[in-house]
Parts: sequence; C-alpha cells; structure tokens
Amino acid sequence: MKWTLNRNFRFLGSQLSRQEESPSSHLNLIQQLRNCNDVRSVSSVHCSFFKSGLSKSDTFAANHLVNGYVRLREISLAHRLFDEMPEPNVVSWTSLMAGYVTSDQAGLTLGMYVKMLETSVKPNDFTVSTVVKACSILAELEAGKKIHAHAEVMGYGTDLVVCSSLVCMYGNCNDVDGARSVFDSMDHRNIVTWTSMIAAYAQNGRGSEALEVFRLFNSMVRVRANDFMLASVISACSSLGKLVAGRASHGAVIRGGHEVNDVVTSTLVDMYGKSGCFDYSWKIFKRIPNPSVVEYTSIIVGASKYGLGKLSIELFEEMVERGVKPNDVTFVGVLHGCSHSGLVDEGLGFLNSMLEKHGVEPEAKHYTCVVDMYCRVGRLDEAHKLAKSIHVETPAEGALLWGTLLSASRLHGRVDIAQEASRRLIESNQQVAGAYVTLSNAYASTGEWEIAHGLRSQMKQAGVVKDPGCSWVEIRDSTFVFHAGNLSFERGEDVLRLLRELEGRMKERGYAGGSLGLVFFEVEQEAKEEIVSLHSERLALAFALIVIPKGITIRVMKNLRMCKDCHEAFKAISGIVERDFIVRDVNRFHHFRDGSCSCGDFW
Repeated sequence: MKWTLNRNFRFLGSQLSRQEESPSSHLNLIQQLRNCNDVRSVSSVHCSFFKSGLSKSDTFAANHLVNGYVRLREISLAHRLFDEMPEPNVVSWTSLMAGYVTSDQAGLTLGMYVKMLETSVKPNDFTVSTVVKACSILAELEAGKKIHAHAEVMGYGTDLVVCSSLVCMYGNCNDVDGARSVFDSMDHRNIVTWTSMIAAYAQNGRGSEALEVFRLFNSMVRVRANDFMLASVISACSSLGKLVAGRASHGAVIRGGHEVNDVVTSTLVDMYGKSGCFDYSWKIFKRIPNPSVVEYTSIIVGASKYGLGKLSIELFEEMVERGVKPNDVTFVGVLHGCSHSGLVDEGLGFLNSMLEKHGVEPEAKHYTCVVDMYCRVGRLDEAHKLAKSIHVETPAEGALLWGTLLSASRLHGRVDIAQEASRRLIESNQQVAGAYVTLSNAYASTGEWEIAHGLRSQMKQAGVVKDPGCSWVEIRDSTFVFHAGNLSFERGEDVLRLLRELEGRMKERGYAGGSLGLVFFEVEQEAKEEIVSLHSERLALAFALIVIPKGITIRVMKNLRMCKDCHEAFKAISGIVERDFIVRDVNRFHHFRDGSCSCGDFW
C-alpha cells in the first residue's frame, strides 16, 4: 500500500508541474506549502492566500492548496476548497480523485469521475490512471474494463502510466490473462509494469509464469528489481516449493539491500518454510530486530507445518508480550500448530481467547482448525458435533470443514460420519470426486467391498473424475514430476530396480508392505495402480536417490496427503540409505531421518 501511496503523490507532483509557469506571486505560496507538515500550517497558508489578494478563481494556486490538504489526507477540507473553485481544471479533479484513493475511499473516486465526464473538462492520462487504481483497490473488474475502453477511445491505450495501472488492476481483479494482454501490447515498460505483471501471476497461483516473466525482465532490463518485485518472485517460489529459484532471489535481495524490508523478509521466512528449510526460515526471522505481525505470522505458520506446536505457542506468546497484535491468520497458524502436535487443551484456550483478549472474532476457518484438532486425537464425536454447529459463509469454507471431517472419519473407520460429510460435499458441488473416493475408502476399510465398488461405479456413471495425485522433486533448476504407477520417464527402469531392491531390504527389517485396503483405496487409485510401492512419492524418492549426490537432503513435494504405507516406507528407507528426506504434502512437512519422522507418526 505504501508503494501505491508514494506513486500517487509523485503523480500529483507531476500533475502540478504540468500547470503553466508560476507567476512570481505564487512562488512564495508553493514554497510554504512544501514545508507544511500538518493541517494547521496548510490552513495558515490558505488564509495567507486570501489576505494576499489572490482569489478562488486563481486555479493554479488553489490546486496547490488542494494538493497540500490531500498530501496530509485532509480530504474533506480539500473537497470543500474544490467545491469553492469556480472553474476547476483537470489537475483539480485529478488531485481530489487521487486524494480519495489514498484516503481509502476509492468508491468516491469513481463517483467523481462520472461527474467529471459531465463537465467540459477532459480527463488526462493521470486522471485515467487514478480511476483505474480505484477500480483495482475495489476489485471492480467490470468498472475497470469500462475505464479501459474509455482510455482507448481517448487515445491513452498505449500510455505507459495508464497501461501500468491497467496491468495492476486486472491482476488485482484476478483477470491475469487481461493483465497479460495489456502487458504484451506495450511498446515500452517500466519497473512498475514488470512488477505488476509478476505480482498478478504470483497472487493468482500461477507461480511458474511469474518466474518466467521475472527471467524475461532480467534478460531485457538493466534496472535492478525492486523490493515489491522480489517479494512477488519469492512468493511464487514459495507456492511452487522452488528452493533453487528462491535462493537465487534471496541473493538478489541481499545484493539490492532489501533485507530490511518487512514484506521481503516475511516472504523469505515463508518461502524457506514452505521449501523444507525451516532452519533457514528461523535464521532469517531471528535477524529481524522488531518483527511485525506479518513476520511473526509467517514463522508461526512455518513452525506449525513442521509439527512444532510448542514453538508456535512460544512465538505467539512472545509477540503478544512485545505488544504485537495478532490477526486472524496468526490464530489460524497457532491453532494448526496445536492440531499437528496434539495440543487440544492449548488450542481450545487460544480459540476462547481470540475475542476476549485480542479482539479477533473467530471465523469458520478457526473452528475448522478445532475440528481438525479433535479429529487428530480421535475425538470424532466432538468434531462432528462442532462441525454441525459452524456457520460457513462460502462453499469453499464448507468444503474445508467437511473435507477435514471426511478424511478423519475414513482414517478412524467412522462410516456414519463419513456418509454425512461426503453427502454435504456432493450436495454443495465441492470436492465431489474426493468425497466419492474417500467414502469408498471408508467402506473398504471396514470390509464393505460391495458398497465401495458401488460408489466407484456411481462416480464413473456421473462422469466424476478425480485429479491424479503427483509428486515432484527439484534438481538444480529443473522440476521432475511423477504420477502413480507411471514409469515413462527418464531412468524409469532404474527407479523400478531400486524400489524392488529397497523393498527387499525393508522386508528384511520387518516391513510388511501395503496394509489391507490401502493398496486399493488410497488417493492415487485413479491411476489403477494397486502396488503401493509405485505411489508417486516413492517414484520421486527413488529418482532423487539415483540423481542427487549423497550428503544432500532430498526434498519431495506432493499435492495430496501422504499415505500411511509410504510414510512407513520412507522411515525405513531413511535408515537403510542413511539419508535425510523432507516431504511436503498437502497438510504439513515430514522430515525423515535414521528410521523415524519428525511428525512422530502424528499427522
């Protein structure tokens, strides 16, 4: 937001400089306004303005006064002066509109633009850019498209400032393709344009394309990346689990002197945490002299993902003691930490303290954490009772809540609860494929094979197809993706040979292999693979063992929950080959070493 405010004030300065050459009578007024740091001093200059004999019809001087009030966010005084001007010009209108944008009243900017179009004053490029910014803040895509069309008609369709604002607006409104269309149409781009395009991709879950644009920027532009661009790039690396690219971006942060920026440091903490390097995340956090709520939240979430519930609690207590107010995301992080560490009483204490002690209203996502907390310790009846009492605002919230309960009820063999949870998901058209598969799994786990097969048949008849599970590893600057049972990749035969060898060595140590049901109904069954040893995470691990030199930690990413058999196999293999593996699944991290896992078999 600070970046946007600074840009707006620079635009206002540019606007004012476009006015005609200042007469000598104005020079003293302008200099005085530049030195004003509070509303009283601006009002004093305002009074001097009239005493000197200048009138309200002096648009040049009045514009500087309007800008003086806007700069101090005294928007009501600025608007009052604007209303007293007999003939406000384009600078007058644009200055006031920008004032509303910087005063968090973007909706009034759109209203003013409509009024302006009813006058004889024609908008300029700064006017259009300001209105586009208002649409961006409000996420008003339809209004933004209309302004875009208006800009084309007025001849500003290729203007650098306008186009940069349009890229940002489309990105903020989740229309990334619209942003890219404007970006590609530009003959010239500045750092703002590049940053907006990268941010649009990163914020909308298209991290690979964000990194591609960043590579294009580095090859075409000699200007160094700014802190906002680097934060977006690091965020993209974080979402993709791309440690190599993340480390390279960290190097750019150091070279550019951006380590003191709060946004950059918080994204670095998050990136290393999500890439399986919590130690690095912790080191960066400890170097921050006065962490903000964003940085505290990032490290608390990271600790929670690693099952370090007690550490997440200690960090929460530390931030409160230092006077940093937790927000709703902070509470999600600490509740997850309690959930993944079996700290139910502590988690309930945090939930009950949210409103009373910290003024944060608990939402569905917080109660869902508590449902998950109950589920992980086997208290399914309490979890079920709480789930039925939670009011969800959106289908996505309901999917998270009932999806959590469905997975837990299958693991604990509670078909009765699984039935209700799957029904709710299917009726709301959320996670339909997952609901069918998991309910089928629940019946299979209790030996009800006929019902399980019947559900699979219903699923096929309804044309419901579940996205296949996959795992991937990053080696140097390349990513290798694996799917269950699919050996059609480089060194596939070598991978199969190694897995068979490891299977034999595990059996020598007492490993029994796939347990009843898991072979049939684990989440990757859609690939028709009934051999647990060919689940995607095992393929990724075997490939990494062949390719990555000994002594380097192997990091595997997975888009679904790691199955129980693979979890047991990874523990055994870590002891056999004497290497560390870190797996990031959809829920948390698992660090395998010397035959055990950091989760303590609690996940």
